[in-house]
Amino acid sequence: MTDPKQKQLTFEDAVAPYEVEVDFSFLKINHRYFRSFFVSSYPRYVEPNWLEPLISFEHSMVLSMFIYPTSSAGILDDLKRKIAEMEATIQTDQERGRIVNPTVTVALDDAKALQEQLAKGSERFFQFSLYINVPSDSIEELNNKSQLVQSTLGSISIDSHPLYLQMKEGFESTLPIGQDPLYLAHNMDTTSLATTFPFVSSELTSPDGVIYGINAHNDSLIIFDRFSQENANSVVFATAGAGKSYFVKLESLRSLMLGTEVIIIDPEKEYVDLAKAVGGDYINFSTTSPVKINPFDLPDILNSEEDELGRKILSLTGFLRLVLGDLTANEVAVLDRALNATYKLKGITANVFNKTDPASKIKVESPLMEDLYKVLIGMEDSLAGSLAIRLERFIKGSLAGIFSAQSNINIQNPFTVFSVRELPDQLRPLAMYLILDYIWTKIRREIKKRILVVDEAWYMMKYPDSASFLVEMVKRSRKYYLGVTTISQDVEDFLGQDRGKEIISNSAMQILLKQAPVSIEKIGAVFNLSQGEKRLLTTAGVGQGLFFAGNVHIAMSIVASEEEHILITTNPREILERQEKEKGVS
Repeated sequence: MTDPKQKQLTFEDAVAPYEVEVDFSFLKINHRYFRSFFVSSYPRYVEPNWLEPLISFEHSMVLSMFIYPTSSAGILDDLKRKIAEMEATIQTDQERGRIVNPTVTVALDDAKALQEQLAKGSERFFQFSLYINVPSDSIEELNNKSQLVQSTLGSISIDSHPLYLQMKEGFESTLPIGQDPLYLAHNMDTTSLATTFPFVSSELTSPDGVIYGINAHNDSLIIFDRFSQENANSVVFATAGAGKSYFVKLESLRSLMLGTEVIIIDPEKEYVDLAKAVGGDYINFSTTSPVKINPFDLPDILNSEEDELGRKILSLTGFLRLVLGDLTANEVAVLDRALNATYKLKGITANVFNKTDPASKIKVESPLMEDLYKVLIGMEDSLAGSLAIRLERFIKGSLAGIFSAQSNINIQNPFTVFSVRELPDQLRPLAMYLILDYIWTKIRREIKKRILVVDEAWYMMKYPDSASFLVEMVKRSRKYYLGVTTISQDVEDFLGQDRGKEIISNSAMQILLKQAPVSIEKIGAVFNLSQGEKRLLTTAGVGQGLFFAGNVHIAMSIVASEEEHILITTNPREILERQEKEKGVS
């Protein structure tokens, strides 16, 4: 039987520690040490998520916040009295010939601004307390963690102090019981208080997708599936040598391993080693290359609901604007008639080609640029004759054959690179337009998960017709399970026109690496960057920048394995060292 005089064990007895030691600078519970801190002053200006260094702190800690609403009427009276005191202090210093204390001047400006906001009702006033409790297994570890906490807070202009002789009260303030026996509060308005929420750091880690880099906020992995967004398009902006091609190669390589087909337009011959390493096709497009693409090729699409011939003629008109130069409205009309006549000579008309019955498809050979030239001459019209003369160098002149031959390639490899490095600069926009049109025609044959990389896209953005064509691809890519990656180092040209901004607005993923100071304000306006983000982009190292996925902004560091780095680096010194090492081995 139980002795009725024996004291029953209570819940408090069961959970209470068997030993508590309250010291001057710590609290010891059983074998664990605790030290509590309070925050005495805050930065003058705060931004959203300014407490992130605490959330991402590398050691465990307990944080507690207490918010006390305060009557605005009483605060206005206190502010009025405080403003009068500071004005009197400044006036006295001036009368006595002293230098006015700048901290008093700044505090006076802040007080007046707050007074105005409170009077208008646009702000409310609060008392805010913030306490931090650091646990450790030993007193030495506790001292080290304490120094680290104070230095971390000091880096964001926050002064913190241990609660000497009040460690018990400090510990109670960080317990989940909602009690603040210390009440060491600081004044804070609504806007400033709102910046303490959400009390989390930015993360972008999903179970599926590609590893893009390291989250600079908390060292977590950035794992993201671009095809999970409303569209799979992305833009990459950076100065030369900041790591934009490195980033895109890394994404392409990792996407390829996950079964995504990758097609790349390479103006600078940067992807040749990667293509060889993965067994891809590297297609060199130049004036002397045997590789040919016929601009007049029609898509082999059955049951299409679109006017494919009409769309092709519009695309050809844009391409020929680049070939022939500026065209008047009359010249465009003549060119349109000539293009329709050129296809008609091959037995291709809208009534025949656009039938949806597969059995009615007529297998005919597409016309060539030379056929258009002959049609223009045969029209016996002065405008047509002028167009023929301007087209002649591509038929009989030094550029004969580059755009006037039947296509002899077919995209079958899951990794295909088109190089235009050996073309003169004036021909690169033409070739990029032609290759993109060819790729777009092939992509629309079969829906498949693909990424199309357009490097140095500013070549396309220089001309209205090629820019419009690229924008159309970006806007319609989602329908064909395609993600278009647009890369540019000439940010001023790209963002200086509405077409460039359209590409950005239709790209759910955006990557900004190091930027030139002269461009940062324009970039900041387009991407709505904070001052801190702009500072980060102007001071970032190689492979560092911002990763945008929808509404999530993350500071990122690009990291590759040693094997990946060897394949994708464009550092001339590293490439030369590797080549010399290979020669030595052979």
